[in-house]
Amino acid sequence: MPKLLNEDQVTAYRERGYHFPIEALSAGEVAGFRRKLEDYEAASGGPIKAEMRHRSHVLFTWIDEMIRHPKILDAIEDLLGPDILCWNTSFFIKEAHDPGFVSWHQDATYWGLSSSDVATAWIAMSPANKVSGCMKFIAGTHRQQVKHEDTFDQNNLLTRGQEIAVEVDEAKAVYVELKPGQASLHHVLLFHGSEPNRSDDRRIGLAIRYIPTHLQQAVGARDWATLVRGKDNYGHFLPSYVPRRDLEPEALVFHKEVSEEQVRVLYRGTGKSAYRA
Repeated sequence: MPKLLNEDQVTAYRERGYHFPIEALSAGEVAGFRRKLEDYEAASGGPIKAEMRHRSHVLFTWIDEMIRHPKILDAIEDLLGPDILCWNTSFFIKEAHDPGFVSWHQDATYWGLSSSDVATAWIAMSPANKVSGCMKFIAGTHRQQVKHEDTFDQNNLLTRGQEIAVEVDEAKAVYVELKPGQASLHHVLLFHGSEPNRSDDRRIGLAIRYIPTHLQQAVGARDWATLVRGKDNYGHFLPSYVPRRDLEPEALVFHKEVSEEQVRVLYRGTGKSAYRA
C-alpha cells in the first residue's frame, strides 16, 4: 500500500512520468529554509554560485534535513521502493526579471547512472508559476533516451546548455505551478524545461535526485550517495559526508573532491573542468 501517494497517482506517474503537487514542507519549514539560504548568500556576497549549487546537502545541515523529510521520502518510496539513496541535490534559482531559462531536456543524458530508475523531487522554495518560470513537462516522454545537443548558452541554467535534438510540441506542455513548500516528482527521462522569470521575486527550487540502492555509476570511476531510508545491500556508492554544522572544513574538502569527480562525468568530451559560474 502506498505511503503518501494513492494507487491512482502512482499509476499516473508511471504513465505520464510525473506527479504534482505534493504537500512537502509546511509554510514555516520552507520559509525557514529560504531564510537560511539567503542568510548564506548575504554572508558570501551574492547568490549561491557554481559548484556550491550542487550536492549542497553535504555542506548545509538544513539541506541534509530536507533530503530526509518524511513526506518527501514517503512519496519517493511509493515510486522507488523502501531502500533509497539521495544521489544529488541542485539549486535552480532565477533572479527576478532574469533571462535564465532551462531548455527542453532529459536529466539522465550526462549523469552516467546505470538505469533510468531515478526520481527527482523538485521543492519550491518560492512561488513557481508561469510568470516566475515554473517547470513544464511533456507527459509520456519518459520511455526512452533521445539525442541532445550542447549549446553552452550563457542564459541556460543547465551544465552544458543541453537541449533535446528532436521537435517538442509546446502545445502539449504542462506547467508545473507550485506554492512554496509544495513539490513535484518527475522521472529522469521526462522532457522538461522552464522559461525566464518575469516576476518581482526570485524563483528558487531545490531538485533532490533519489535512486534505489541497486543503481551504479556506469561512467565515472567513483560516486557517492547518502542513504536516507531503508538498507543498502549493494554498496555501489561511497557514503557521502553528513554535515554536523554548516560549511565545516571537512565538508568543504569532501565537497571539492566529489565536485571534481562529478564535473569529469557531466562535462566529459567537452574540455570543461569546472561548473559554470
